[in-house]
Amino acid sequence: MLSNTEHLTIDAARAATNGSTPTRGNRIRFGRALNRDRRPRARRSLGFTLLEMLAVIVLIAIVATVTVRQIGNGVTKGKVGAGKAQLSSLGMKIDSYTMDNGSPPPDLGALAVRPDNAPNWHGPYAKPSELRDPFGHEFGYKAPGDHGDYDLVFFGRDGKPGGTGYDADVGNWQ
Repeated sequence: MLSNTEHLTIDAARAATNGSTPTRGNRIRFGRALNRDRRPRARRSLGFTLLEMLAVIVLIAIVATVTVRQIGNGVTKGKVGAGKAQLSSLGMKIDSYTMDNGSPPPDLGALAVRPDNAPNWHGPYAKPSELRDPFGHEFGYKAPGDHGDYDLVFFGRDGKPGGTGYDADVGNWQ
């Protein structure tokens, strides 16, 4: 089956060959055919271009980077806060040991396992996991201490003495 454009082309060719002018029956309708061909066609979206996809991927990467940094800072801040709370809790456990035995423990391990020189030991006073800070480092402990019967120190994120910010030390006397 021929399309309208092909019919018009055939009719125009016949008229030119016969040397006749188109009559009403075989008249060429240029206006209609031209309008149909010049009409802007609806552009169908068949998908995304590579440039559009790359732009979206870059935007997602930027948002992900910012989000991960914010979450990372929040986790570190939370661990530092938990370390300070754990320092206070561990101080209370050392005080309980001291009340039962008359002196602070020689080391923090004595809170979890009974030492030989503790006749009134009613522990365990702490679990072994409670003797490490949220970053996995050991707390600093000294008995007798420079600031009281004992000194207990949370060394911060880096687990080393000194530091600023999240790496700052916090002692039970502060």
